[in-house]
Parts: sequence; C-alpha cells; structure tokens
Amino acid sequence: MKNTKVHSFLELLNQTHKAEWEASPSIQGASAWLSDLIEFLFPNTRLNRYSTYEGILKKNQIDLENMLLSYLDPKDYDIEFAVNAFYDDLDTIYNNLRCDALKIFESDPAATSVNEVVVTYPGFYAIAVYRIANKLSLLGIPILPRVLTELAHGKTGIDIHPNAVIGVPFFIDHGTGIVIGSTAVIGNNVSIYQGVTLGALQVSKQLSNVKRHPTVEDNVIIYARTTILGGNTVIGRDSIIGGSVFLTRSVKAYSNVFNTHQLRIDSKEQVV
Repeated sequence: MKNTKVHSFLELLNQTHKAEWEASPSIQGASAWLSDLIEFLFPNTRLNRYSTYEGILKKNQIDLENMLLSYLDPKDYDIEFAVNAFYDDLDTIYNNLRCDALKIFESDPAATSVNEVVVTYPGFYAIAVYRIANKLSLLGIPILPRVLTELAHGKTGIDIHPNAVIGVPFFIDHGTGIVIGSTAVIGNNVSIYQGVTLGALQVSKQLSNVKRHPTVEDNVIIYARTTILGGNTVIGRDSIIGGSVFLTRSVKAYSNVFNTHQLRIDSKEQVV
C-alpha cells in the first residue's frame, strides 16, 4: 500500500527542488575538507594516512575543487582560478595563524605552550577557521565560507562572520558567546574575552549593503560580556573596554571605559 504522505512529499519536492533550495555544499564534505586542511597546517604526526605532505595538500586541493564543482557552474565562476589562488595564499594564512597562536600563548598565563594553544584552545580554532573562510569569501566563493564558520560556531560557541575584517595577531580568551558581525573591522593586536558582541544597532534586510558593525582599532582590549553596536561606532586604538559595558557611540584613542556599577560586600566576623 502506497504511503500517501510520502508520495505527496516527493511530488512537492520534485516541484520545488530548484537551485535556491538545494543544500550545497555538503556540510559533511566541508567538515572533512576543513579538518584535513587544519591537520595539514598543524600536523599532530609527521605523516598521516597519505604518503607525503605534498600528497596531503594535493588531495585537499582536489577535494576543494570537487566540492566547488558540485554546486558552482564553471561557466559562471572560474573554479580553477579560485582554488589555485586560495592555496597560493595558504602560507600567509599559516603565518598569520602562527602569530595568533603566539599572541594567545603570551597573553594567557594558563597556557603552557604554543602547541597547547593550537591543539586545545577554542579561540584559536575559531580564528583559524575564520581566516580560512575569509580568504574563500574574498575570492567570491558563496555559501562555503559561512558553512565553515558555522561549523566552528557549533564547536566553540564563537560566531565570527567570514566577511569580517580582522587584523593580526588576534587574541580570543575562552571565547564562548562571542559574536562578530559581517561588517565589523578589527585592527591588529586586539584582545577579546568571552561574551563580547560586535553587533548592529538594528536588523533590517534593507541595510544589507551598509556597514552595520563597529570598528575596533589596533591594540584594544575588550573584556567579558561587553556589547558594542553600530557601524559608525569606533573604538580608538590602545583603549581598554571593561567588562559588562554597553556602547553605541565611539571612544577616542587611549581611553579606558568601565562600568561604574559598584558591588557592595558586607562581611560579618564569625562569633566564636
């Protein structure tokens, strides 16, 4: 006996299964490609299942090309150029990530080695995925960069849009709950702690081509649970933004901004 609900669903699927409804690229394929690339950049063994580093890189390159071919039309997009351009810039991505890892190690007293940072720190992982995704986005590759950063978001709780502009080095401590919007601009040597939001003042589809997220200049530190909103909001260089601050206007360079709420603690001596 035919299942009428299943049959009806299949008919609907056939009618509406157009390009805009297709789930491409494969999330599983993107995750495997990303894992292999990060393992190539920061190997935990001298060689893995492939015979040489050259073999690992070549397979990763072929995998990316096949993934793009699965959802991009070569007539409309130069896939070969994009793949070659990405891997030509891989040394820059790697050197930037080395700077990021070293910054995290030097800034966090709990870190015992750069290797510990690379292997275990969610902040470093989120930055690594962002730098990979950002390069793909700059090459005009659709969807895949967002898939990658959402994989990192799910794994770390850190949400960095691939179109954000982030300098080197970049330090994320702990990281859970960090949100960095698509038009945010972050300078060099910036440190951000858990729960920080660099967001928009309002959400509207009509503002999709407008700078909606803040600019953070060089050498700024933003402590936990701070929210900074607005495309015209600029945090001047060498400033310190304390924890639990809410900002919707710019701050001049070399400023210290702190929440003035005072916590009162009364202590009673124990009567023996």
